[in-house]
Amino acid sequence: MPFLGQDWRSPGQSWVKTADGWTRFLDEKSGGFVGDISSFCKKDDHNKENLFNSINYDVAAKKRKKDLLNNKAKTQYFHQEKWIYVHKGSTKERHGYCTLGEAFNRLDFSSAILDSRRFNYVVRLLELIAKSQLTSLSGIAQKNYMNILEKVVQKVLEDQQNIRLIRELLQTLYTSLCTLVQRVGKSVLVGNINMWVHRMESILHWQQQLNNIQITRPAFKGTTFTDLPLCLQLNIMQRLSDGRDLVSLGQVAPDLQVLSEDRLLWKKLCQYHFTDRQIRKRLILSDKGQLDWKKMYFKLIRCYPRKEQYGDTLQLCRHCHILSWKGTDHPCTANNPETCSTSLSPQEFINLFRF
Repeated sequence: MPFLGQDWRSPGQSWVKTADGWTRFLDEKSGGFVGDISSFCKKDDHNKENLFNSINYDVAAKKRKKDLLNNKAKTQYFHQEKWIYVHKGSTKERHGYCTLGEAFNRLDFSSAILDSRRFNYVVRLLELIAKSQLTSLSGIAQKNYMNILEKVVQKVLEDQQNIRLIRELLQTLYTSLCTLVQRVGKSVLVGNINMWVHRMESILHWQQQLNNIQITRPAFKGTTFTDLPLCLQLNIMQRLSDGRDLVSLGQVAPDLQVLSEDRLLWKKLCQYHFTDRQIRKRLILSDKGQLDWKKMYFKLIRCYPRKEQYGDTLQLCRHCHILSWKGTDHPCTANNPETCSTSLSPQEFINLFRF
């Protein structure tokens, strides 16, 4: 039996199978054990069969063990942790730095868009990347970006919600790409120009799909929004954070048109998004000498950014500098990890990767 081991330079050894197990066989020259050669010769065929079976068994066992380790490694790689360590410089222990594209690949935005609490956050992040960060994405991050954008469009087509929001996102992305493609040859975009032209064609196709969408009326015949008491309707309308939604809601029915023009409604909307100082700089009076809060709102949004509020956000741990979704566990050595987390707005997330 040849020697089976990790060292291929081994001279080899001879083993025989006995009732007590495998025993090393030594010839007479070595001064070792001399047995009945004839007994071994008689069982030569039987021993050969056992030998090959044993070898095959050992090889198969090693292969199964190796495959098991590989499968575990692949599973751990495939089901990546939904967090990423953010480091901005090289140290003795860690070289390189974390990029926006790497974080975009690791934080599982594909699943985040299926969560209604995270949907607006992801869309806003996609919009900010489309405006200024496309050139900082790697090739694989660009591919993930377009795949996530396609899933967002498909979700909107199926749910028939957030149509205007995605239209604006696609228009912003298309405008940015038109500007960047014109500067081709100056290393502003990663990838072939034909690939980007194909992506722009996909964006135009998605825009066409959103323009042709037909809102289907629900089959439910129960209580509708207009059946509610006026005070309850007004209370619900006060929960809307976008003035354009109020205008669209007022176009549904004549009664809602009256409610959508309520001065107190627009006043609260202005006070929610803007400071008193900003409001005092943009005062507009109506013909009756009163403040026209509706006109003031649309003038203010052209001058100042609106207040952003999201149901769920990304969080950065100040103790271990790990970025993850809210509620996602990460390996933190702090005694109270919950107290070390800081919520990040989409713009603050982008600013983390500006060096």
